[in-house]
Amino acid sequence: MTTATTARSSTLSRRWDRFGRGLMALNSAAAFAVFINGCFLMADVSEDRLLVEGWRTFGYLVFSVMWAMLAYRPRRVPAIWEVVIFHKVAVAVLALTILDTTEGMQSAITDSIVAALTIFAYVACRGWESWKVINGE
Repeated sequence: MTTATTARSSTLSRRWDRFGRGLMALNSAAAFAVFINGCFLMADVSEDRLLVEGWRTFGYLVFSVMWAMLAYRPRRVPAIWEVVIFHKVAVAVLALTILDTTEGMQSAITDSIVAALTIFAYVACRGWESWKVINGE
């Protein structure tokens, strides 16, 4: 490769990286907003639903933090990409089995979009390179 080709490739790589990191920051902010909303919604649930709604609400905070970690250091957090992708794809597939419910339809749409954005960002940020941290590369 010539120096010009290498420089152009490096610039494109940085742009894709920034774009992927931006998507993860967007996912993080959205999950945090849903966490805040969930805190208010928990105040109105019955005692027999409180644990389930609390678990769900606190899960949004966990995902917000994981996406923030991916946005900040996409190639320094091994396994986080894969765990997040697995969870979002698994929930989207599960939601497809209950499309006849309101929650199933909504989750099928939102989790499919979030899974697709996360997979796209994984490729754009070269997330698989995070495993090099374990090997000391």
